Amino acid sequence: MPLVQFPSTRERCPRAARQPRWRAAGRSCAGACLVALALAACGDPAPPLAAAPAPQDLPEADIGRGKALVVRYACASCHEIPGVRGASARVGPTLRNLGERAYLGGVLANTPANLVSWLRDPPAHAPGTAMPDVGLTADQARDIAAYLLTLR
Repeated sequence: MPLVQFPSTRERCPRAARQPRWRAAGRSCAGACLVALALAACGDPAPPLAAAPAPQDLPEADIGRGKALVVRYACASCHEIPGVRGASARVGPTLRNLGERAYLGGVLANTPANLVSWLRDPPAHAPGTAMPDVGLTADQARDIAAYLLTLR
């Protein structure tokens, strides 16, 4: 008979306290995910967003005329527009705080020039968009853009 007798695994660790193999594998996987996230966080930071565009960035634009054009072209039939009576539709996105957004339609950087271009021909920038090309002239688009950029 041996001098020291070690208990078997079943005697040392009752069944309820033993861990199934899948649980141990799950911990290993979770640990690997945490390491991957930590390494990803160490990468280069995202470039800072440019300063919010301002109506002053559109020389010769008329903000008052832009607001009148928003009413004339019935933009309120699709968009919520602060400061425009009855403009609470929810077909298109709200135009509230448009001047503070980083992107137009989720695809185009929000700059005054891009906003004018978007207003003149939305489908050219986002094929399949519900926003139609309403036939704005360059001056009309510039005036509307100047007004929309005041919405902060």
